[in-house]
Amino acid sequence: MSRKHINIAIVFIFILMIICALSYKTYATTTGEEVLKSDQATELLEIKQTAKSTLDDYIDKYGSRPFGVAAYILNGIRIYSIPFCFVGIAIGAVYQYVLGIRKLDVQEKGLAMIASFVTILLICQVLPFIFAIVVNGWRR
Repeated sequence: MSRKHINIAIVFIFILMIICALSYKTYATTTGEEVLKSDQATELLEIKQTAKSTLDDYIDKYGSRPFGVAAYILNGIRIYSIPFCFVGIAIGAVYQYVLGIRKLDVQEKGLAMIASFVTILLICQVLPFIFAIVVNGWRR
């Protein structure tokens, strides 16, 4: 892999970690004790039950726990890769068409970013489909 691809992969992982960190809410008092109100606790329990039931559905569909967990994770990657890759494509377009007007190296960097993010998007969208075909098709 070239240095550009490694940098893009590091940025991808870093942004994914930031999105995951921002998606979790922590409710704490000034003394450091966690306090959950009844409405927030029920909402948290509903989210937990929904995720557990979805995971159980995948386990039932694929017939084993490892395949079900893998399918659940691949579905999450499929869903969250769309906005991430669109942001990456937009940043690449800015590099290519706005900042790269006078500098050819910046324009090439933008084109490489666009190509990389489109490739990542295609892989993340097709991988769960291929997994389902392989697991369900070859196991039966």
